[in-house]
Amino acid sequence: MAKEDYYSLLGVERGADADAIKKAYRKLAMKYHPDRNPDDAAAEKRFKDINEAYEVLKDDQKRAAYDRFGHAAFEQGGPGAGGFGPGFGGFAGGGGFGGFADIFDEMFGDFMGGGARRGPTAERRGSDLRYNMEITLEEAYEGKKASIRVPTAVPCEACNGSGAEGGSAPVTCGTCHGHGRVRSQSGFFTVERTCPSCQGTGQVIKTPCRQCGGAGRVQKDKTLSVTIPAGVEDGTRIRLGGEGEAGLRGAPPGDLYIFLAVAPHRLFHREGANIQCRVPIPMTTAALGGNIEVPTVDGGRARIAIPSGTQTGHQFRLRGKGMSVLRSTARGDMFVHAMVETPVKLTKRQKELLKEFESESTEAEQSPESHGFFAKVRELWEDLKE
Repeated sequence: MAKEDYYSLLGVERGADADAIKKAYRKLAMKYHPDRNPDDAAAEKRFKDINEAYEVLKDDQKRAAYDRFGHAAFEQGGPGAGGFGPGFGGFAGGGGFGGFADIFDEMFGDFMGGGARRGPTAERRGSDLRYNMEITLEEAYEGKKASIRVPTAVPCEACNGSGAEGGSAPVTCGTCHGHGRVRSQSGFFTVERTCPSCQGTGQVIKTPCRQCGGAGRVQKDKTLSVTIPAGVEDGTRIRLGGEGEAGLRGAPPGDLYIFLAVAPHRLFHREGANIQCRVPIPMTTAALGGNIEVPTVDGGRARIAIPSGTQTGHQFRLRGKGMSVLRSTARGDMFVHAMVETPVKLTKRQKELLKEFESESTEAEQSPESHGFFAKVRELWEDLKE
């Protein structure tokens, strides 16, 4: 029976690039893997065939030979036969796995030697922890030192983290002989898994510690000091190495990650290193001009000269009055947005004065923007009448 074309096996065109071939191979390998198709001889054969095809097509020299001579390139005495045994490519004699093992280490983790690079210690490392902290905008500007209380697992003092009762010690696991992992044959592959007897620790405890039950750690609140640097932003993450949960039976601890949330401010709005602030200005000050004082994020005050005729939306820039910049001596700017306030609850005399003011002024001179807008409106209406 003629062998199926390698490109057809992988479902790719002859001109397919390396990435397309690898992607097609990975998809098919996962579909036909023996562990996903136990006792399925057809799936196992298909799996071997697509691996044979991939071993050829992923190698530029072998692919070139295959494109020229077909399967004959790798038959006995063929141009590509050297170092590539008949029938199963680079797997002949147990050598030449090439990129196959790397791909399956990535795909299946414990299969094909992925777990072989992980020792018992990696299995027992403590979990990482997350702590959410809210700070004020002023604290984000200045930085701060805080004391936090974290519920976590700490090494057991009674057994010094070993998990064994005083006077005894853990012994090497007889199932995995201290490796923490065991291997078993599954069809064509050797599968490596966590040892069921010692749960990957490589050791078993004959006499567990009564305080921690053999875990080597106990639950306890831990108080930590945290330094918040100036200039942090909302969502900043701070890592405290080794301050997570203690590992099992003396294994390394995990890490603690502090996630910062900057609370909204009642006056300021932050945009990166800059501060935005809306400031109401009396109509008389906006019309005649004057000076106002505005607060700054550092707790101080800044004086702003308001020119006569200031309109709502006018922006004043105060350089260097914004937020601190993380890991820098620089500071952002503060932008003050003028909001001209119309008087309310006018007295009779005030109304008379405003009417007098209105009678002695022309719209074009005193309110040029309003005059220009309504002039355009009148032109629009005239055009619609025609």
